[in-house]
Amino acid sequence: MLGPMLGEAWHAMGSNRMRTALTMLGMVIGVGSVVLMMAIGQGAQFAVAQTISTMGSNLYIIIAGTTQTGGARSGGGFGFTLRVADGEAIAELDDVKIVAPVHQGTQQLVYGSKNWSASVVGTTASYLDARAWALTSGYVFGDSDVRSATRVALLGKTVVENLFDPGESPVGKTIRVRNTPFTVIGTLAAKGQNLDGRDQDDTIIVPLTTAQRKLFGVPFAGSVRSIMVQASSAEAMPSVEKSVTALLRQRHRLRDDQDDDFYIRNLAAAADSAAETTRVMSMLLGAIASVSLLVGGIGIMNIMLVSVTERTREIGVRMAIGARQRDILTQFLLEAIMISITGCLIGLLLGIGGALLVNAITDMVIVISGGSVLVAFGVAAAVGVFFGFYPARKAAALDPIEALRYQ
Repeated sequence: MLGPMLGEAWHAMGSNRMRTALTMLGMVIGVGSVVLMMAIGQGAQFAVAQTISTMGSNLYIIIAGTTQTGGARSGGGFGFTLRVADGEAIAELDDVKIVAPVHQGTQQLVYGSKNWSASVVGTTASYLDARAWALTSGYVFGDSDVRSATRVALLGKTVVENLFDPGESPVGKTIRVRNTPFTVIGTLAAKGQNLDGRDQDDTIIVPLTTAQRKLFGVPFAGSVRSIMVQASSAEAMPSVEKSVTALLRQRHRLRDDQDDDFYIRNLAAAADSAAETTRVMSMLLGAIASVSLLVGGIGIMNIMLVSVTERTREIGVRMAIGARQRDILTQFLLEAIMISITGCLIGLLLGIGGALLVNAITDMVIVISGGSVLVAFGVAAAVGVFFGFYPARKAAALDPIEALRYQ
């Protein structure tokens, strides 16, 4: 019986094509909107996940606190309350995997007739391990370079693009930083923007002592602006933060009533917050688009109710020649489902096409997953069943005699 019923449903849809097309329009718009919004939302999640992965994992940044000179207070990160020795002591704590002291600032770089202003990071080789930062060419400076304050440098992708000609290898070349010559020994892999929107590739990395003695200077021997700490695991991060805080307060001889002269920033917490924000945004976009499916379902119910009214005599004839209530119910329910699924298929094509178009025009990251397509299709089919059941039930409940008399 299912085959003939499907044929009858298809015939009923084709008998009034314009009305059927307008009925489908709600489902087309609804499904297309859901697929497009979910693709944009999941693309945003993917982009944030990629940004988070470039920062490194399980990281803390300890920033030097404020200082006061002649009544004027400096902001956080501009004081000199941290020392290299603090980093060496932190490295001895349990569950601490990597420690990298950092002394950085902005300097003008010059190569030939070109110049570029970039962030100069003075640190140790362990900084690259903490940041999971690979090289595309050359090699990393070692501990001997740090001890000797060697004038060598690793260049980020943005710096390379602005100082050197396309295709020119920077390795082995000499650049000037604050009128001091530096030999380029390697180039860094691309990282892209961080969560603050800053270009991580607009960076040059030099040995820590070189930055302290020859570029920025320090008022006290061994002073650094920050210390990067990587915990052994995400679970160990809370205990590491407590241990580091207690250790630094002890080393800096701070009384119980004194505030910390340093700040600890949990990069993992910031990354999780950004990821959660994009997840909520993705769910919100999907929920807003789902309203269109609800509207489309109501449209199907309205048109099916009109169809039942127009075909009342037909229903009476079917019942008079032996059709049961469940046959009438199935017939009209199949029509609602076919309208819903056909509109869903068209909506899927439009939604996927729209997502690809957005990607081509804006370069926005778009992720079209099979899960989102299946969810949209399943919801559309469920909407067809839900909103088509009432008109079908009304048709099945008609009295055959009254239906035959209907004008």
